[in-house]
Amino acid sequence: MKKWTFSILTLALVLVLAACGNNSTNNSAAGNNTSAGENTSTNTTEPATDTAEPVKLVVGATVPHADILKFIAPALKEEGVELEVREFSDYVQPNVQVYEQQLDANYFQHQPYLDDQNAQNGFDLVPVVGVHVEPFGAYSKTLTSIDELKDGARVAIPNDATNGGRALLLLEKQGLIKLDEAAGITATKKDITENPKNLTFIEVEAAILPRQLEEVELALINTNYALEAGLNPTTDALFIEDKDSPYTNLLVSRPDNKDSEAIQKLAKALTSEEVRTFINDTYKGALVPVF
Repeated sequence: MKKWTFSILTLALVLVLAACGNNSTNNSAAGNNTSAGENTSTNTTEPATDTAEPVKLVVGATVPHADILKFIAPALKEEGVELEVREFSDYVQPNVQVYEQQLDANYFQHQPYLDDQNAQNGFDLVPVVGVHVEPFGAYSKTLTSIDELKDGARVAIPNDATNGGRALLLLEKQGLIKLDEAAGITATKKDITENPKNLTFIEVEAAILPRQLEEVELALINTNYALEAGLNPTTDALFIEDKDSPYTNLLVSRPDNKDSEAIQKLAKALTSEEVRTFINDTYKGALVPVF
């Protein structure tokens, strides 16, 4: 009888211990599951990552400005700015599209042209930073020296107010004409007071001036259009503006975004030592950094 009693007690003890063990295991598992849930919601073993999207800037430009922008695009991407460059072949649409917020900024023009466009169109576009000067030059298919320019020769100049005046001022500096002193940078043919060679002036859109070289004896061409046409201002121009030209090419935007972080990063990149070296090495005097 004692043996049976002992056996029953032993069996009961084993069952009790097993039950306790199972409860302990289940409680532990439940505790681990709770802990895992807590870690999922409040803690993580993975390092935090920056998932912010890069800021996109859409900038309009002519050549060679577009090439300079493309050069700095990789560096800007590292700064969190994705640069999209839209190329234009005219001087009108880049300003229209910045004003209409189709572009964030543009890079192609100097201050006198910007002032004229703002006044004519009611724009309020603003300069952000000056980058380079493109010395304005005179080109010919038939002349090897300006001394060969004959009486009555045809001379093509830009038909916009600021670049037309710029061309006339450059001709005056060469002694080919004389302008009314009050005319200033917006001089027109009407301001010519002396024309000893009886030159005939043909006003055409700046973009098509290189094509006019077949039709005229002399054409005064903006450097960006000269470069597009395969002309080298430092070797092909019969004469060219001094490097201290006041016509600095600008990065231009709107009052609402000119001080934004992305635009300021773009301005800083455009005036970096890397860009200075790129301009000097690539254009060899056809473009001159001003920073």
